[in-house]
Amino acid sequence: MNDGGKKPKPQHKPKSEFEARAAGEMDQHLARSSEWTLTQKLALTARMLAAEGHGSALAGQITARGEAPDTLWTAKFGLGLDEINASDFILVDGDLKVLEGDGMANPSNRFHLWIYRARADVACVVHTHPPHVSALSMIGVPLIASHMDTAMFFEDCAWLAEWPGPPIGDEEGDLIASALGDKRAILLAHHGQLSAGETVEQAAVLAFHFERAAKMQLLAMAAGEIKPLPPEAGRHAHDYRLKEAPLNATFDYYARRVLRRDGDGVLA
Repeated sequence: MNDGGKKPKPQHKPKSEFEARAAGEMDQHLARSSEWTLTQKLALTARMLAAEGHGSALAGQITARGEAPDTLWTAKFGLGLDEINASDFILVDGDLKVLEGDGMANPSNRFHLWIYRARADVACVVHTHPPHVSALSMIGVPLIASHMDTAMFFEDCAWLAEWPGPPIGDEEGDLIASALGDKRAILLAHHGQLSAGETVEQAAVLAFHFERAAKMQLLAMAAGEIKPLPPEAGRHAHDYRLKEAPLNATFDYYARRVLRRDGDGVLA
């Protein structure tokens, strides 16, 4: 039979085969080029978020779980995200009393402690009030992950519709930790975003993209109706965006931008 000279279409290889190959190559070629300390990573996180508009005077906190139970690292109160260096972090106990370093903790750090107590998998919490996240929180609309770039939030972003006031008490900590549940992120009504990561890098990248996701959502809402992602594809994209090697490479990229702009003093 004459098929008109058309060549048969090649057979599709299983997608899992390509994913396995890509994962192996990423682990090999995206190896970390820098070994920063915990407080250096926290300082880099503060600076990279400040550059993307997350700073709001003294509002917001970046913390990491301490080695001892019920302790955490936090920048001393009184600094903006854009001026935090590694040496500005202090270690505090469960009552926010300073164990290492000079200064005091932001009183709002108390609600971070509730998250660490509830979630053994969380190593870092980033809470900020960037403008697009804040705007979304003001109109009472949960975050919708409907784009590949924001798929890390697909079925992984909680919504707290109640604003309890400034979160400086145990009640607010309990409320926010309960609303977060097992998610990695939460939008807080009339407030801001919170990202809870298994590593500093994961929490930082989530927080960075939270603001981008909110901005994209507001633009899309102004233009028309947001179409949801297909559930299976959304879950797959979520897991893909959170793979450790490319996520760490993303953090390193943002960190290099910080160091080019602000210099190595950030690490001191």
